[in-house]
Amino acid sequence: MNAPPPTVNEGGHFTKGRGGGCEGLTGASALCKTYCVTSPASDLAARDRRSSRSEVSLPPRNVTRCRKAIKEGAMACTAQSVKLNSGTAMPLLGLGTFKMHGYEVVYGALAAALEHGYRAVDTAAVYNNEADVARALRELLPRHGLTRADVFITSKLAPRDQGPGAAAAALQSLENLDPGGYLDLYLVHWPGTQGLPGEDPRNQELRRESWRLLEKLHGEGKLRAIGVSNYTVRHLEELLATCSIKPSVLQVEYHPHLVQKELLEYCQAHGIHMQAYSSLGMGHLLGEVTVQEVASRLGRTPAQVLLRWALERGVGVIPKSTGVERVASNAAVFDFKLTQEDMEKLDGMDKQLHYCWNPNTIA
Repeated sequence: MNAPPPTVNEGGHFTKGRGGGCEGLTGASALCKTYCVTSPASDLAARDRRSSRSEVSLPPRNVTRCRKAIKEGAMACTAQSVKLNSGTAMPLLGLGTFKMHGYEVVYGALAAALEHGYRAVDTAAVYNNEADVARALRELLPRHGLTRADVFITSKLAPRDQGPGAAAAALQSLENLDPGGYLDLYLVHWPGTQGLPGEDPRNQELRRESWRLLEKLHGEGKLRAIGVSNYTVRHLEELLATCSIKPSVLQVEYHPHLVQKELLEYCQAHGIHMQAYSSLGMGHLLGEVTVQEVASRLGRTPAQVLLRWALERGVGVIPKSTGVERVASNAAVFDFKLTQEDMEKLDGMDKQLHYCWNPNTIA
């Protein structure tokens, strides 16, 4: 029996019919480096050491090495980016904002992120924090010597707005985040429609209509790039058969317990950049022996190893944290590499296990 599709509750968050909720570089894509501007530590640092999930502790002998890595990796402020098929450069590392609520929480997370080299932020209509993200960026960017053009902003279409309401919803996100400006990337958040059973064929019709409307906004320059989230190979094949503009990005759940090899290869073959959410498997992977062994040998945190695993595949990551130290640690992932043996061990953990919702249930 298929699980019902996720819906949006009164708080604006996805809910799941069964189980829990949820929080590549293409062959032709070129990597480039963008260099960031540092600034003094935020006066909110002490207040914003909160974190949504506890991290597995490193052995004491590795703490010094890990702190050194954070300083040399994150504080070096060197962030890699990928050139999308739209021509837009997108940072491979971004700050996720799922479940970030309240202006002070959003401000603290973004302050830490900008200080440690992040130049991308991921939000969505259903997160109910677009206005707070925009307000925080308006205050913080000048303090870091940055402008709107220096930050890559992503938002997403809510399942409730799938179909004829897609254009109005995208424009509302634009109004919330950058009035009179543009969004760097706008994604269809889910292949289904709120209120419809997953197997209902109207899901196909409505997401096709959404895409046509987003193509129009892309042509007007309001959405610099458009893409999808939680699509399977089947959903992508359907989209590519009818679209005028190919999706630039596919954002999906991706981690060593869900190694979506076929999906990644499909994206690479069609010039679609894959971006991972829930890179830590909602925390389930942090305590895995294999992950901890690799982390211990490298003097890194388990989270850094998991993020690096995706990056080694050319997959972008958007780790979410509201803690200053965790935000910094998550940025220190570009100054080390995993060995082929490490990658094979981590790949070998695959269980094809979704910790979030499963889009295979959507027609």
